Amino acid sequence: MDTAAAAASVQEPDTRREAIRVEDLHKSFGNLEVLKGVDLTAQQGDVVAIIGGSGSGKSTMLRCINFLETPSSGKIVIGGEEVAMRGDGSPANQKQIERIRTKLAMVFQQFNLWTHRTLLENVIEVPVHVLKVPKAEAIERARELLDRVGLAGREDTYPAYMSGGQQQRAAIARALAVDPSAMLFDEPTSALDPELVGEVLTVIRGLAAEGRTMLLVTHEMKFAREVANHVVYLYQGRIEEQGPPAEVFGNPQSERLKQFLSSVA
Repeated sequence: MDTAAAAASVQEPDTRREAIRVEDLHKSFGNLEVLKGVDLTAQQGDVVAIIGGSGSGKSTMLRCINFLETPSSGKIVIGGEEVAMRGDGSPANQKQIERIRTKLAMVFQQFNLWTHRTLLENVIEVPVHVLKVPKAEAIERARELLDRVGLAGREDTYPAYMSGGQQQRAAIARALAVDPSAMLFDEPTSALDPELVGEVLTVIRGLAAEGRTMLLVTHEMKFAREVANHVVYLYQGRIEEQGPPAEVFGNPQSERLKQFLSSVA
């Protein structure tokens, strides 16, 4: 190997800061153990696609990272800050959780917009009432975000008068309004009619192109392959296989992963 080739073959060290780290994460609901020791790290700018069958623990893992579910045990580190947890996994410092949640925006399957508020009111709610952003500033930012997700001119519309795709794009604008350090997407297209999926994926694709840190639970395999830089396959509460999309999708090692990809092809 010549000198140039040898230099090219040396992988540059990853100097990005760590965004999210999960170590030995367990979660049980009564006697049902859903997560059985999950380890996951995302650096700033990573788009991590989390795939797997129903009941594999994908959504539970996201909800534990954001403490919408209380872990049974393990370690969670967000932006270099370890979440203080008691022996049973519950948070030891609720104010810390509230602060961290403002930096971990979550987009749900079912949109979760406030139906009695207009789109503009939905987007400014947390910046104004939780983060204490001046209302005029929050409104200006909200208009920019609604425009960015293709909803300019719909600021005074109520969710009931919008399609599922429009509601999900509004939910993404609401998540962006807190200027999160990372975004958690829990199957953001699973509740949408097929013809509306593309408009939401286009918005997420744009966020990935900006270098947003994202953990994305999805059943859209083609999208995961094209947009993610790391793919995690969960099976019965454990990470069965993970790696770059080209390897996970193009050369799966696990028989279970091979079967899963065959079933969703």
